[in-house]
Amino acid sequence: MEYRRLGSSGLQLSALSFGAWVTFGSQLGRGTARDLVAAAWDHGINFFDNAEGYANGEAERIMGDVIADLRLPRDGFCVSSKVYFGATDDPRPTQKGLSRKHVADACNAALRRLRVDCLDLYYCHRPDPQVPVAETVWAMDTLIRQGKVLYWGTSEWPAELIRQAHEVATRHHLHAPTMEQPQYNLLHRERVEREYAPLYQDFGMGTTVWSPLASGLLTGKYNDGIPEGSRLAREGLEWLQREVVGEQQARLQRARAFTAAAGGLGVRPAPLAIAWCLRNPRVSSVILGASRVEQLLQNLEALELAGRLGEAEWAQVEAAVA
Repeated sequence: MEYRRLGSSGLQLSALSFGAWVTFGSQLGRGTARDLVAAAWDHGINFFDNAEGYANGEAERIMGDVIADLRLPRDGFCVSSKVYFGATDDPRPTQKGLSRKHVADACNAALRRLRVDCLDLYYCHRPDPQVPVAETVWAMDTLIRQGKVLYWGTSEWPAELIRQAHEVATRHHLHAPTMEQPQYNLLHRERVEREYAPLYQDFGMGTTVWSPLASGLLTGKYNDGIPEGSRLAREGLEWLQREVVGEQQARLQRARAFTAAAGGLGVRPAPLAIAWCLRNPRVSSVILGASRVEQLLQNLEALELAGRLGEAEWAQVEAAVA
């Protein structure tokens, strides 16, 4: 496993990490979850990503139980949570968002569910137009000073708001956001590569990126439609199907071109897509999702691919999706 610093901080995360989005608590039970976390740990992964909104907190409960059952040393791994969407199907106003109250309540609830004393990373899952940025920055700073959070960051915030958060933190000598968690893959790259570019230089921001496979589109499994049993075919994920496939035929055509390029290089498309993300030095960690151990192990092949393929091969990949 390769380890990378989280931006300019001193924290070192595994270049590939493991997350619970749309799997733990909704698709997988504790047995499979345990096998996946064990396999991730055995292969050097030290960052496990979660959020209050994943299966309304059940994903965090399962992850907390599994980590405790495996007896992973607390000083050997990092665990995260995110706050914004709430942990109920119909949250009341104080059960969601980024107010000081919900930021604190959600942190305490995540600590209980994950069975830890502090969150290594705590993200504002989306910007909240109803709450001043300054209030959220103060709330996160308080949690850090209380020892409940070590590093805080944002997820899918516009660069302008992230800059505002840093300005508030600087003005009042508060802890500023350390990292952002954006979507990043061959089909979705503008924000990481362009919009956030000044943030890396100005503030030393790190990134823990999600959806390196574009929710499976870059694996080739949806080239000819949505097969039964796949993630996009599951009941309750119709919104994801619309977002990933929908009527964006140009996007699907680019995914088909990518899988064809992978075949031409003699490699599997999934680890190739993940390896492409790893090539970006601004990426601190690429979050993997998997429902089977075999799938996770295949994705881990990305580390070897990232170091083996040369510029000519990567030029072919870029040309395929251009």
